[in-house]
Amino acid sequence: MRTQRQVVDYSLQKRALLRDLHKGLVGTLEVCDASPYLKNAARFHGEPTEDRCPVCRLDNLTLVHYIYGDELKQSAGQARKLAELPVLAMTLREFQVFVVEVCQSCSWNHLTEQFLLGRDALDAGEPGRDAAAAGSTSHRWEGRR
Repeated sequence: MRTQRQVVDYSLQKRALLRDLHKGLVGTLEVCDASPYLKNAARFHGEPTEDRCPVCRLDNLTLVHYIYGDELKQSAGQARKLAELPVLAMTLREFQVFVVEVCQSCSWNHLTEQFLLGRDALDAGEPGRDAAAAGSTSHRWEGRR
């Protein structure tokens, strides 16, 4: 997506968790704990992938995109289809997206990445925009990591 920025990838954290699971340091029930709400979000709003579940290997994983931001008001925290995100990115100044992978069979779930979307990224490239104001946007979100 054109306005995607400040991407945080959690693949190293996932790899470490799966390593601990396979070594027996973490139990399956600790990592396969998706709530019914998350599984329903995956069923109705998720994007199917070609990746097999790393725990049970029975099903392909589904990605769920949760959105958060001040401009969203009562819509904050909702799962959205991937196709809806570019439309929202051109409509809203800034919102955060959290991507969670879910297995419908064993309830594995893990945060895979988070990023910012919104038209603020487009405004940053316009002439006459104050550089300090553009920089303050990125620092505001760095504290939430």
